[in-house]
Amino acid sequence: MDQSNVLFAFLLTLFAGLATGIGSILALLTKKTSRRFLSASLGFSAGVMLYVSFAEILIKAQDTLTATLGEKPGAWATVGGFFGGILLIALIDNLIPETENP
Repeated sequence: MDQSNVLFAFLLTLFAGLATGIGSILALLTKKTSRRFLSASLGFSAGVMLYVSFAEILIKAQDTLTATLGEKPGAWATVGGFFGGILLIALIDNLIPETENP
């Protein structure tokens, strides 16, 4: 394992932890929750997750599944897993009471 890879991974982890801490401090310092700000923040984070899913995770998953299962079954498993995840999240979203769901 290359030393620069370990340092890069550590810095990314540190950045993620700092972002979480800063976000929680912002949440604690506000007296009233702005639904507009919350909606914009959730939309932004959803966009980031979609980008990561399409640009990084989905491609690596397809490479691994096609290497393991073969070209066509691996591609179908990738698509099935992706849309299965979407359906699972939609099901969970429907099970959460509306009063708890922003």
